[in-house]
Amino acid sequence: MIDLRSDTVTQPSNAMRDAMSRAPVGDDVFGEDPTVNQLQELAAALSGHQAALFVPTGTQSNLVGLLAHCERGDEYICGQQAHTYKYEGGGAAVLGSIQPQPIEFEADGSLDLKRVEASIKADDFHFARTRLLALENTHAGKVLPLDYLQSAREFCDQKGLAYHLDGARVCNAAVKLGVSLDTITSPFDSVSICLSKGLGAPVGSVLCGSHELIGNARRWRKVVGGGMRQAGVLAAAGIYALQNNVQRLAEDHHNAMELAQGLADIAELRVETGRVQTNMLYVEMAPEQFEPLKVFMGERGIRLDSRLPMRMVTHLDISSEDVIRVVAAFKQFFASRQG
Repeated sequence: MIDLRSDTVTQPSNAMRDAMSRAPVGDDVFGEDPTVNQLQELAAALSGHQAALFVPTGTQSNLVGLLAHCERGDEYICGQQAHTYKYEGGGAAVLGSIQPQPIEFEADGSLDLKRVEASIKADDFHFARTRLLALENTHAGKVLPLDYLQSAREFCDQKGLAYHLDGARVCNAAVKLGVSLDTITSPFDSVSICLSKGLGAPVGSVLCGSHELIGNARRWRKVVGGGMRQAGVLAAAGIYALQNNVQRLAEDHHNAMELAQGLADIAELRVETGRVQTNMLYVEMAPEQFEPLKVFMGERGIRLDSRLPMRMVTHLDISSEDVIRVVAAFKQFFASRQG
């Protein structure tokens, strides 16, 4: 099966499974799991922060980060299509009484700081208190420029805002820019890093920040049901991912571009190859052909996204040979419908 729906579908490698089977464990709620502690120390060091917290999911990592920063009646500013706002069940609002203030993303995945400034509420009891700016890197596969990240840091300092990064795929950003992870992440007050997307772990994310913030987040992790016990078997996968699967993301980026270029040669498809930066591409086509295409591809062991424009994501279980096979299948489908 060639699954292009997401990089969350990867299978742990034999080497990762071996590391999981040998992991020493303890009770992590008591802070006694040595492998969890090792993962947290590794993530903190790589991200340029004092501490880190291992949680089951990226959704929970962003959630406890927002809960640690904000109080009831506070507000955070984010993108209209941001994961924290659109795809995480409204958790900050539902569980923390934290109001989101979404604004439109710019074409490069950034938030215009002038628009952010205009969205900050006055110090007036009629309004929610604007407390935090949340960015996303990568957003739809696009990498935020380093100078923008620094400008946003300075902006937050001037406006008295906390600064959070949903860095689910921030390792892709670092590899694309050819910089260390902490070059991107250290300016933020908190960073959520997903281990189960491009890095290939079966589960888990880490939230990185100061000792004080992570201490607060640890309490919220317990409140929302994320306290795990002998979690070292899962943390071992995260350690393996951070130590072995970061630089290989360049292969996924290369395969995404090869796939985009191959599909761009098909007249019935619209692919902007110039917008492919990391492991994602977006494909547009006539809506009436989309359902037949999915059936056709499914019969050939190729799984596609369910929406248009169709997102296609390369990952460690997609090889260069798979890319060739996918492009050939697309060409076969459209050839079969001519005439």
